[in-house]
Amino acid sequence: MPPGAGPGTLPAIPRQRTAPSWAQPDPIDQLAARLDDFIAAAVHPDEIAALLESDGLSDDQIRERYGVKNSFALAEELYDRVERRHPEPDGPAHDPWRTSLLGCLLRGVVFALPGLGYVLGAPLLAGPRDDFGLPAGTVPLLAGALCGWTWNQGLSHRAYSWLSLGDRPAARRSLLLGAPAGALLGSLVALCATGTAGPAAAAFAAAQSCYLAAATALLVLGRERPLLLALLPMAAGALLAMIRPVPDIARLALLLGSLAVIIFLAVLEVAPAEGAPQRRGAVADVRLPPRGRDQPQRTRTRRTTSGPRLHTSLPHALFGLGTGTLVLYAALGDTSGAVALTLSMGPAEWLLHRLRSGGLAALRSSSTSNAFWRRTARTLVGCLTAYLATLFALGLATAALWPHTPGVTGVRLAGLLLLGVVLWTGLLLQSFGAILGAAVICCVAALAQTLALATHAGSPLWVGVTVYGTAAFAQTALVSGLLGRATAHR
Repeated sequence: MPPGAGPGTLPAIPRQRTAPSWAQPDPIDQLAARLDDFIAAAVHPDEIAALLESDGLSDDQIRERYGVKNSFALAEELYDRVERRHPEPDGPAHDPWRTSLLGCLLRGVVFALPGLGYVLGAPLLAGPRDDFGLPAGTVPLLAGALCGWTWNQGLSHRAYSWLSLGDRPAARRSLLLGAPAGALLGSLVALCATGTAGPAAAAFAAAQSCYLAAATALLVLGRERPLLLALLPMAAGALLAMIRPVPDIARLALLLGSLAVIIFLAVLEVAPAEGAPQRRGAVADVRLPPRGRDQPQRTRTRRTTSGPRLHTSLPHALFGLGTGTLVLYAALGDTSGAVALTLSMGPAEWLLHRLRSGGLAALRSSSTSNAFWRRTARTLVGCLTAYLATLFALGLATAALWPHTPGVTGVRLAGLLLLGVVLWTGLLLQSFGAILGAAVICCVAALAQTLALATHAGSPLWVGVTVYGTAAFAQTALVSGLLGRATAHR
């Protein structure tokens, strides 16, 4: 008992001790624990600052409670204290590159079947060889085909650009205007290149240009099945002509009949719907300033032109010109190889989608740029190997089945596979948004092969192997440099 305290003295109440500062919980840690899930999923401190302001926290309250300057400073502090955790979505992640193998194979068949039209129309082009030593009618056909591939490649890009913006009517309008223009241009180019080939060759080349234009419209709008059905009678007639003679009138009827049906289907697809508004640009409601000081602010409708620019389609057209030239040179030396390349475009498209899908999966699972590059590189090697194996098998099969095919040699197969690498990596660069690099490489390769053949610099087979090998190496190096860029896999 303390001195001076008697029996009736109450005991002293102990003074409450103040806890040391190190024992007090940090209010920022408490706030971070309360908002842990939101902060962990935030990709920038501004998201957290917006949440704090929506909760009604003023800068004065933040300075008093948390000892920081304002909501942005508090948000940065919270962002630094919580580890990033981005929760996985419920169910499988969305994969825009997932596609059907059957649909891609169907497109490959659709690409290859028109080649049978040349078999069916060969007697219609009978005649002496031209000044270049080629069969009669070859030059106008090649000139019209190159013009069509160039024009329609650019037209396809423009139409697909409108489709990516969600404006299907604008895509149809671009095809409605561009496809006939391409057919007319291809016909005029073929006519200028006719020379001594005769009117039959010019007419066949004009029909070829019309087919390329109509088929482009149907393929862009996803109408592969009707196009395939329209080609089947012509293909059946060509296969029959390989076995037994077919009258010229029957050949002509099959060719013109299939062409007429395809043009009719294309017109139905691109024709504007009855009563549909004819827009020339995207329409948006925007807030414009009032016309006078005393007039209230109001919303008016202004027409914008936020569509794809015409010049963006030029590299795609040049890519079509370069690759088309390389394929035509290959076809002149080995028709069966060109058929194998055309058939391989279906598996090539599917494997391209597989690679892009693998790139998205690598983005979700990789934590470093090096790990991301290694994973996408493995996927690239696997997809390219699968494509070359498919092209190798198709090359052997078409060489065995196609009539008047030269013997299969190692040099011929090497040229075919290297050209396949050029085409597949070119399509991949186009998908990565690096179409300009692919267009330059393919056009330079086509020019180099043209000059080498015109000057008789060497054997056409070895010239092709050299040109294709150089272009394949350049494009593969360009692809390798883009693999580790996340923006290329968007």
